[in-house]
Amino acid sequence: MKALVVVDYQNDFVNGSLGFAGAELLEPIIVEKIEEYRKKGGRIIFTLDTHGEDYLETAEGGKLPVKHCIKGTEGHKLYGKVAECVCEDDIVITKRTFGSLELAALLKDMNFKEVELCGLVTDICVVTNAVLAKAALPESRVIVDGRACASFDNEKHKAALEVMKSVQIDVI
Repeated sequence: MKALVVVDYQNDFVNGSLGFAGAELLEPIIVEKIEEYRKKGGRIIFTLDTHGEDYLETAEGGKLPVKHCIKGTEGHKLYGKVAECVCEDDIVITKRTFGSLELAALLKDMNFKEVELCGLVTDICVVTNAVLAKAALPESRVIVDGRACASFDNEKHKAALEVMKSVQIDVI
């Protein structure tokens, strides 16, 4: 069985408090991937970066003092047409930090043979969750499509893709 993990493609990372030029360009690519996986019977998993009003008092908030993805706000919601793609059979995981141990456990329990990740931000949440996926499923293929993820810093985007290659994640 195959899974597509859409990592944090949320308003605040596209056009909100941590948004950046180019993030919106991923929308049609991610929508196409979701449709392709659905047609082939794959599972779709969405992660949502999720914080509370106390974000600035958290360890992450101390190092990144920009409120974002506050539960219940527009910034927390999935962006654009990707939001319209969510179906009742999909899995939505809220996470309080970059990587999700819940996602890793789910991937392991469901024993996917292939997991593809896309979304935002390449050098933060995408790389963290890709490494966790590979740790959870060491014999499975883990893929990251470089066209379907992005960063506010293109050099860090490229560096993260190289790091993922070095830990046997297939970067396409």
